Amino acid sequence: MPCPHRHPVQCIIPPYILEHMAHSADPHLREMALVALAAASAVRAVRAFAQQMPTMLAAPSPAGRRHRLVYDAHGRDDLPGKLVRSEGEKKTADAAVNEAYDFSGDTFDFFHSLFGRNSLDDAGMSLISSVHVGEADGRGYQPMSNAFWDGSQMAYGDGDGAVFRRFTRSLDVVAHELTHGVQAFTSNLVYRGQPGAINEHFSDVFGTLVRQWRAGEEAEKASWLIGVDVLVPAPTRRAIRDMEHPGTAFTDDPALGSDPQPDHMKKLYTGPSDSGGVHINSGIPNRAFVLAAQALGGPAWEQAGRVWYEAMLQLSRTSQFADLARITAQIAGDSLGAAAKKAVKAAWKKVGL
Repeated sequence: MPCPHRHPVQCIIPPYILEHMAHSADPHLREMALVALAAASAVRAVRAFAQQMPTMLAAPSPAGRRHRLVYDAHGRDDLPGKLVRSEGEKKTADAAVNEAYDFSGDTFDFFHSLFGRNSLDDAGMSLISSVHVGEADGRGYQPMSNAFWDGSQMAYGDGDGAVFRRFTRSLDVVAHELTHGVQAFTSNLVYRGQPGAINEHFSDVFGTLVRQWRAGEEAEKASWLIGVDVLVPAPTRRAIRDMEHPGTAFTDDPALGSDPQPDHMKKLYTGPSDSGGVHINSGIPNRAFVLAAQALGGPAWEQAGRVWYEAMLQLSRTSQFADLARITAQIAGDSLGAAAKKAVKAAWKKVGL
């Protein structure tokens, strides 16, 4: 279950899930969770360093052209691994390789076609992915049940087969993690407390929008669930997070527990876990975004998505929820008019801001 401690910056599986799995009756799941929790201090140290010196770049590609490199880690955590597919090469027999290649391309195309952004850094950065990433424990290398952005590349595990499937299956997970890269070159929000929750919020927003854009879904009919494709189905779990209804993605699940995300500022988590609630409290702005997108109507990427993208460019490293609410309302008014500004302000008011 771990997010490997050698490279981690932002992982899709939050620590509160790991903490619950550390008490699992399944010894394999329990062992994997304990390995991850033991590495928590190293995770925080690497994350802080990566934010101070963001993203070492691979060779840039020409403006507006994708440059994807997919590596096979062969069950180890020594990244990137062996190069198995480069830009323009044909599909391989490995589904994880092809998914990492295709979904990173979809994410590039989304940001380029909608916002004119040339890759994560807006300067043609290569999109590097490693699949079949594992983690060392007392029995050798175990499959990783996570996906993460480490400041320079993506890494995907194959899951444990009991709770999680391979993490390349989910376009919204791939786009979520790559958006952490975009965010590192824009507002580069501190990964703690409300700034960290906004950091996770932006990745949830654009991870979901990339999937909706590819499927051609409109806001009112679209799915706002995150990570459905990486979960082994069970009656007690629907997704990793639910943007529209935070706190309902999983309930009394034997492996995951119950979703702790709040949907209103009166329920804001203020404790020390999860780096001050970066994954927990992201539910509050997530719900505001969904409400705004539904009120504005049409495909969410066309209006709400543009407003939130501009906000990501304008925020500072220590911005709070109130700053995001104010800036998105201002951008909506300036770019879409008074009715749009009113709709965005109303969305934030419904979550207590």
